[in-house]
Amino acid sequence: MSNPWIAIGALTLVAIIIPISMIAISSLLRPTVPEQGKTAVYESGEVPTGDTRIRFNIQYYMVALLFVIFDIETVLIFPWTVIYRDAVQQFGMGQALLPMLVFIGVLVVGLAWAWRNGAVRWVKSPRATAPEQRAE
Repeated sequence: MSNPWIAIGALTLVAIIIPISMIAISSLLRPTVPEQGKTAVYESGEVPTGDTRIRFNIQYYMVALLFVIFDIETVLIFPWTVIYRDAVQQFGMGQALLPMLVFIGVLVVGLAWAWRNGAVRWVKSPRATAPEQRAE
């Protein structure tokens, strides 16, 4: 009998050697023609305007993160609802219902914390809240 670790070691060696050899061969064969277009920031062929550092409102990320969390919650709750009746018959009401109540409780506490800290409150820009100044 042969040792299974020999096959694992051989596959690991092949997985390391092939990418390294491909990188080495491509670096030897590729043309090296430095030009200004290759070093420029890619902007879809458009001339860049303004500063490249744009400040995004963190609320976009907070809303997206909360959406992902509660979207995953529904993905986890749906299979539980499908097997709930069988789980109650097999394990009893307490063992079937308690884990899901704890799960939903943790999510409610998280939502309450996010709500209290203003994560779901949309922040208006200073320009939107400032009174309009008319040129006379």
